Amino acid sequence: MPMMCAVAFSPRGRLYYADPGSCTPRVGDRVLMPTDDGPEVATCVWAPQWVSDDVGGLPELAGMAGEEDLRRAELSRRRRARARVAARRLAREHDLPMKIVGVDHMPESGGYTIFFTAEGRVDFRELVRDLNRTLAARVRLRQLSARDSARIQGGIGACGRDLCCATFLTDFEPVSLRMARDQHLALNPMRISGACGRLMCCLRYEHPLYEEFTRTAPAVGEQACTPQGEGRVVRHDVPREEVVVALDDGGRVSCSRASVCSARQAHDAAYSSTSTPPSAPPPATPDDPPPPTGAAARHRSRERRRP
Repeated sequence: MPMMCAVAFSPRGRLYYADPGSCTPRVGDRVLMPTDDGPEVATCVWAPQWVSDDVGGLPELAGMAGEEDLRRAELSRRRRARARVAARRLAREHDLPMKIVGVDHMPESGGYTIFFTAEGRVDFRELVRDLNRTLAARVRLRQLSARDSARIQGGIGACGRDLCCATFLTDFEPVSLRMARDQHLALNPMRISGACGRLMCCLRYEHPLYEEFTRTAPAVGEQACTPQGEGRVVRHDVPREEVVVALDDGGRVSCSRASVCSARQAHDAAYSSTSTPPSAPPPATPDDPPPPTGAAARHRSRERRRP
């Protein structure tokens, strides 16, 4: 049974899962997480524990962070802050329509990667030359989409929790307006849009439940047979697994999906007719003689055995 832990490079950043190896970090300990640019200091947010699933292929921690590693991480943080200030200042001086959203520093090579967002294509060749001279290092600029920008910056969603893309989502799955319609949500951009301005990623979480409910339950407007009588479906309540039916005799009733499902009703009718319990013997009338007992019963049994 393998062991697994989770680390993060920033206090509210994305979680990265790793194999603790020979390390036994506790929550809050600083560890060395392997990356493409070498081991970097990260914080353990989920202590190692045994997991039953096969999680092979996880990177193994390079060890616990020492004093030199912490000093190098603090120096890298200061350099990122300095590069962010310089990039914003030079972008204003060059009058470029771009927004600096993040800076990444590679301690091994000393280079920087600056992330920005813009409405269209931006000619930043002059900006890169000025950044190379100001920071005395090789600088790369990378344009991000709105969703990637929200992932890097982080924030709080409409639910009051940290953004999914900044914590646990590994990739973005397509989200369409049809998902909001299927979940009977108001098509108000302020209600169904996330911090990035695009449709919220969480619209996809419950969408399979709505699709499965629609396949098995009668559609809105169809006739349905309920335990209280016949009626017409007027609303679906998917979280409660119920269907609201307006009865032909008047009034409304909420029924479970199973009670109005035609396939389920046919199944119950077929199996209830073939599995009826055997009928009990008719009760004895007062005129019937009581069954013999004792010596009389033994005498009658000997009479039946005589030839």
